[in-house]
Amino acid sequence: MSGSTLDLFGDANPPGAAADRSFEARSPPAPRVWTVRQVNRAARLLIEESLPRLWVAGEVANFRRQRSGHCYFTLRDRSAQLRCVMFRREAARLPADPEEGMTLRVFGGLTLYEARGVYQLVASRMETGSEGGMWKLAFDRLRRRLDAEGLTDPARRRPLPAFPATVGIATSPTSAALRDIVAVIARRAPWLRLLVRGTRVQGRGAGEEIAAAVAALAGTDADVIVVARGGGSIEDLWGFNEEAVARAVARSPVPVVSGVGHETDVTICDLVADVRAATPSAAAEAVAPGRESVGKRLEGLGRRLGRGLAVQARVRRWRLDRGGAMLFRGGRRGVGRCRARLEAARSRMTAEMGARVRRESGRLAGAAGALEALSPLSTLARGYAVPLGSDGRLLRTVRGFPPGLDFRLRVADGYVPAVVTGPPRRAPAPREPEPAREEREE
Repeated sequence: MSGSTLDLFGDANPPGAAADRSFEARSPPAPRVWTVRQVNRAARLLIEESLPRLWVAGEVANFRRQRSGHCYFTLRDRSAQLRCVMFRREAARLPADPEEGMTLRVFGGLTLYEARGVYQLVASRMETGSEGGMWKLAFDRLRRRLDAEGLTDPARRRPLPAFPATVGIATSPTSAALRDIVAVIARRAPWLRLLVRGTRVQGRGAGEEIAAAVAALAGTDADVIVVARGGGSIEDLWGFNEEAVARAVARSPVPVVSGVGHETDVTICDLVADVRAATPSAAAEAVAPGRESVGKRLEGLGRRLGRGLAVQARVRRWRLDRGGAMLFRGGRRGVGRCRARLEAARSRMTAEMGARVRRESGRLAGAAGALEALSPLSTLARGYAVPLGSDGRLLRTVRGFPPGLDFRLRVADGYVPAVVTGPPRRAPAPREPEPAREEREE
């Protein structure tokens, strides 16, 4: 059909048939009857072959994405409109759906949908008039949402550990970015332990893999995580602009350093991360302390330690001095209180002893008086004498004084020797007292 002209209203019979059949030429030829399908197909072929693939600009209206993944919309200007369709494979590459009324440039080919008899533009690419196109639109839309949630707030960024022991790295295992990171860390801090979680860094589904790698490293003993990739176009870096990556970085329990692209490349991962590095090498330098910095840090810590020890020594010496003074004053007060209690106890004891001595002296004087009253010496003092034999026994009866007996008389102030010169005589018995006169008269 490409080598001939399509005649939609020509005769059904070929031109040479009229010369051979003169009789039939006299009668009018029968018109060719087309089916609707044939007409629509012929029109489709005519449109597809006569019009090349082209760019069409206009405002987008009624954009809708079906469950099948196909997208349907309308391009319009002031006086006309054009139906458009973008099939699932091309629509899946759109970073965002256009907004109503947005001016777009759509590239594709015109065709006719035979089932309905309407022609439409089958779009394969879609761009906006602003710089960055649909990618910039999707970037700004996601950034506004994350800003509203506070995920890009600088106040939530955490400081990096000064001396990490383990560094987690989420990047492609075969990329130049990983080689640069390893080389920088080996030069600056060869004692660091590296945990690499390999992931795709571009293409469809890369965002989900990057988010999974960050989450996996967050579950290890890594002290800091580096998300890295080399430079590229905005389409190449788009995996780091996806919402899944932003949320994985925000949920990480340890600080995250984003080293994606070059200095001029800014991704959503950079905005949410705790530290943004211009390149993967700069990210490695941010997490790996250099030997000079470590030495200076140790010198500073040594000086701080010395000052701290000196301050502690002065404080403890002052505390000891104050404690000694307090102990001395407390000891003096304690000794004074003990001396006062001792003096009071001594006074009480002296008083008690004096009172007891007086009581006992009185009792002793009473006992001595009673004893004195019962003592024979007191009787002797009243003029009596006690005869004692030569053996010191007391002579009580007359029979104890035979004639010629030598004995002694114990008097109040000494002894008097005596001899029995005659026989002893008994003393007369005492007479009974006379009864009273009244009794005698009776």
